[in-house]
Amino acid sequence: MAKYIFVTGGVTSSLGKGIIAASLAKLLQSRGLTVTIQKFDPYINVDPGTLNPYEHGECYVTEDGAETDLDLGHYERFLNIHTTQANNVTTGRIYQTVINKERAGDFLGKTVQVVPHITDEIKHRMKLLGETGKYDIILTEIGGTVGDIESLPFIEAVRQLQWELPEQDVMVVHLTLIPYLRAAKELKTKPTQHSVKMLSETGVHPDIIVCRTEEPLNDDIKRKIALFCNVKQEAVIEAMDASTIYEVPLLMLREKLDLICLKKLNINGYGAPNLDKWNGFLQKLKHPKSEVRIGLIGKYIELQDAYKSILESFIHAGAPNEVKVKVVNVHSEHLTQENVAEKLEGLDGLLVAPGFGNRGIEGKIHAVQYARENNLPFFGICLGMQMSVIEYARNVLGLADAHSTEMDAKTANPVINMMEEQKKIKMMGGTMRLGAYPCEITPGTLAHKIYGATSITERHRHRYEFNNDYYDAFIKAGLVASGKNPETGLVEIVELPNHPFFIGVQYHPELKSTAEVPAPLFVSFIAASKQYHASKAVK
Repeated sequence: MAKYIFVTGGVTSSLGKGIIAASLAKLLQSRGLTVTIQKFDPYINVDPGTLNPYEHGECYVTEDGAETDLDLGHYERFLNIHTTQANNVTTGRIYQTVINKERAGDFLGKTVQVVPHITDEIKHRMKLLGETGKYDIILTEIGGTVGDIESLPFIEAVRQLQWELPEQDVMVVHLTLIPYLRAAKELKTKPTQHSVKMLSETGVHPDIIVCRTEEPLNDDIKRKIALFCNVKQEAVIEAMDASTIYEVPLLMLREKLDLICLKKLNINGYGAPNLDKWNGFLQKLKHPKSEVRIGLIGKYIELQDAYKSILESFIHAGAPNEVKVKVVNVHSEHLTQENVAEKLEGLDGLLVAPGFGNRGIEGKIHAVQYARENNLPFFGICLGMQMSVIEYARNVLGLADAHSTEMDAKTANPVINMMEEQKKIKMMGGTMRLGAYPCEITPGTLAHKIYGATSITERHRHRYEFNNDYYDAFIKAGLVASGKNPETGLVEIVELPNHPFFIGVQYHPELKSTAEVPAPLFVSFIAASKQYHASKAVK
């Protein structure tokens, strides 16, 4: 039987429940236990697939094609495992399932209520991964903050599971904030006391309290929190602000968070933590030998979470290259033919980011042209790859009006077109080309050199594709289609052989990059940018 750990949050949002959950899972995994993490989100959207990036940050896509919360990216990056549809559940999905059952007559005419019908469905989802027999421990992060109306059914489900399951099979970790008042020069525990009181009033009592803080917690403060929140003093965990999220597992190890959980869950026979690879990555990350400046050309740069996986992939790729990757945000909406050289001056590489819609498109095309003509290392992802195709069509093939039908449905030269199977789809949610698909790589190409293989799988999220009606014209003009889907012929990778580093991919390699196994494309891109930086220094 699997054991269950629930992670809740109080006082304020954005405290880092996902990082604490991922760090605890990493420590348990490092001791030889099989662990997975799931996220329960209280919003009524069925999934984040239709949410604006400004609203919710990036939409993280799993191998099996689930559009999920960005915290699942943290889980995968820390644990080196694949999450699935079952790892992210929203209020919308819960209610949709229950309403469908009611329409089918599954409740035999009974009045459908939050308790027991909604909470029963939540509990079923909470235990689903544990019932597979694959895992020793299931961590469940409850989204939102204790006291939110939206979170109440999830908290009630946790209460019921605490009552239903054996005491040693379930526990709750509560993350709170200990603010430091600079005027008084004091850390204040009252917000944490109120948060735990509010949680306890729902019938759920935390076994461990993790305290986010800017200043160290002394024994007196820990004792006070333990006394007023009714936990053992050893179960009051200090979570100091860290220089990088990848340091948090080591901070939690020092605080013995994993050992306290193992004791509460009555788990014996575990080994010592093996964090050798993690420490190796962290040492390189914290002690770079040089720096590269990478331009991130996007249109959601005001909210960094919109490009979370890309930013983390830069960190992963910087470590093996022993460089610090300094990301320079460049808003594509503000790029013009006249100012592009000025805006991109001093960069060592250029990444044109994914996105949807017409806003900022011309700026992305100008950026691609600048990188191509000035031998600046270029990397395009999804929409970024499509913009590289449009730019090449306009400025090399001479098709001045070339475009994507996403932005111009009446273009005479639709070098990027909607996929055939997408043209009949009316519903927006969960209907794109999603999840992992195979790609066959042409031997001898840059892509082949990067991957060291002729067959790969990568994750997708798109409706538009390279228009193969123009395939021969592009090949004749020097653009190489180095990767294709073996079943549909969809062009997955384009590159320029007479350029230091110019590659665009239809898929999202950032979604499979982890701290210990960085994405090959990012590692090679940063290596090329490092070389470009060194060549500038020589000049």
